[in-house]
Amino acid sequence: MIPASTFKGKRVALFGLGGSGLATAKSLVAGGADVFAWDDNPDSVAKAAGEGVNTVDLHSLDWKTISSFVLSPGVPLTHPKPHWSVALARAEGVEIIGDVEIFVRERRAIAPNCPFIAITGTNGKSTTTALIAHILTVSGRDTQLGGNIGRAVLTLDPPKDGRFFVVECSSYQIDLAPTLNPTAGILLNLTPDHLDRHGTMQHYAEIKERLVAGAGTAIVGVDDSYCELIADRVERGGHKVMRISKRQPLADGLYAEGSRIIRAEVGATASIAELDGIQTLRGAHNAQNAAAAIGACLAVGVSVAEIQAGLASFPGLKHRMQPVGRRRQVVFVNDSKATNAEAAAPALSSYQRIYWIAGGLPKEGGITSLAPLYSHIVKAYLIGEAASSFAATLGEQVPYEISGTLDRALAHAAVDADQDGEASAVMLSPACASFDQYKNFEVRGDAFVGHVAGLEDVTMLIDMPTGGN
Repeated sequence: MIPASTFKGKRVALFGLGGSGLATAKSLVAGGADVFAWDDNPDSVAKAAGEGVNTVDLHSLDWKTISSFVLSPGVPLTHPKPHWSVALARAEGVEIIGDVEIFVRERRAIAPNCPFIAITGTNGKSTTTALIAHILTVSGRDTQLGGNIGRAVLTLDPPKDGRFFVVECSSYQIDLAPTLNPTAGILLNLTPDHLDRHGTMQHYAEIKERLVAGAGTAIVGVDDSYCELIADRVERGGHKVMRISKRQPLADGLYAEGSRIIRAEVGATASIAELDGIQTLRGAHNAQNAAAAIGACLAVGVSVAEIQAGLASFPGLKHRMQPVGRRRQVVFVNDSKATNAEAAAPALSSYQRIYWIAGGLPKEGGITSLAPLYSHIVKAYLIGEAASSFAATLGEQVPYEISGTLDRALAHAAVDADQDGEASAVMLSPACASFDQYKNFEVRGDAFVGHVAGLEDVTMLIDMPTGGN
């Protein structure tokens, strides 16, 4: 835990006592703050009280005595309308911050020179975050990974010289971190997302921009117009900007050329990494993720040789285009995190011959947007509630069977792929939510891995998940 020592002796209100909120409350208590915490869920309030946190209904609080209000990122700050606690804080001019802001204040106070890499973007941020942390860890550096992925940021070990922090930041967290100042800040891309919480695309982009605007080195993907303009603005503001692209050569920065990552500097270009053969970094989207990770690692002093070694050994992120087993010419891929068509597209575009397991609880729009990728699909195996509608969409364009359940779909796909004789992938990339048959996408993915492990002659590429399905 990171005790919030910069709040010692201050009266701090807090709303939201879920996982990260409770961790934040404990951090403030450990740092010596006088904490008044609340939640709309009575069970959360009771749990916090049982763990030593002072719980007070914030309606009855004297806000004139409060120095800071800490809001959990899942609680609305602006849209669709501010939470009632936000209105109370604003009425008395109390600053509104989140756990990432507390972290950056602690870092500045305790170890301002310890490397801090922050990552955001609409897509790819979790893979990029995990990849950076992996490169740093295998190079022997003391590495802390958290934020919007894995552990809440204030549950990490405290900042100190030589300790590296790799923190994924959602737009909600950035909105509550007004002094965010990473050593290296990454903005991967921007597409419309979370507009119910931010109102407009412009507001969403402005929030994301804050992460790189305060960075020592701003690493910005320039393949969309929003990020291209952000890179220009940040550079005009006097910050060092490293542009990255998965689509186009750059005069200065890092870009993908096929499976190679090219570094361009002062008119000269050189290949800095080769992704061909790294199963966990297949596809153009992962080329962008790798370029961003390379840029961040270079910015904090990691050598090219160390970066290359980390890329080659990256195990991938669970449930995201994760190769889990192999049998002869067939690789088994767990992409259970693909809960809609847009999320399934990267995996389908990354393999040429796919025995595709799809279906579950359907999302609006179905799979019609995936039509340009149908040529990659040898056969589809449809499961769950979406099976009939997916079958109707595929029609005569893609051979399919309605398998019904995941175990049956995998068994049939494995046989067909084995008989194919060509290099292919049996892939779970459902383009659906899991809730018709599984608690969540993690449970669905673990079930897939378990079924793969049960096949004959399969070499597993990962450690088996623990727990039941």
